[in-house]
Amino acid sequence: MKSKISVLTATLLVTAQASAQVKSHPPANVSFDDFKGLVAEVETHRASRLVDLDTFMKMSKQPGVIILDTRSTFRYERIHLEGAKHLSFTDFTQNNLQEVIPSLDTTILIYCNNNFEGNQIDFATKIALPQRGDSLSAQFAAQEKPIMMALNIPTYINLYGYGYRNVYELDELVNVNDPRIKFEGSIVKVGPSAQGNGGN
Repeated sequence: MKSKISVLTATLLVTAQASAQVKSHPPANVSFDDFKGLVAEVETHRASRLVDLDTFMKMSKQPGVIILDTRSTFRYERIHLEGAKHLSFTDFTQNNLQEVIPSLDTTILIYCNNNFEGNQIDFATKIALPQRGDSLSAQFAAQEKPIMMALNIPTYINLYGYGYRNVYELDELVNVNDPRIKFEGSIVKVGPSAQGNGGN
């Protein structure tokens, strides 16, 4: 009986110590519940704002419309859609967004790596492939579906969370040599023969 009480007492002490450790520092400014709430709200909103390339390009020519590129500064400077403004996703804050997009009513067009094929250096597809380990794991992994990790979705969710509701997302996979688009940046050919192909 005494041994059972000792074990119980020791368990309670460990639990109390663990609780004390958890409460010994202020919690981070992170809320998974807030994020889940945003995702649920954004899902319906986003569904009606996915556009093909022709619509995307037509909208981009309207006054006051902004194409926003949220990839890294390095990738943006190498190649981006002509006229696109830039703010790295990692630099999203209310103040930074207001500097780039002062009005919450602005029509914002977004794209990411997963919208382009033909340049896997600057538009590398964000995808999580099944992990392959031992032979049994490999068999299960072969049946798993890859997970798309496109930047468009967190960009859309965050823009919405910061109050930007007039967001539209490119929903088409486009070859970088498609004549409907033009790129600019340090690796883009300049001159009459360069018609919008980037990175090649």
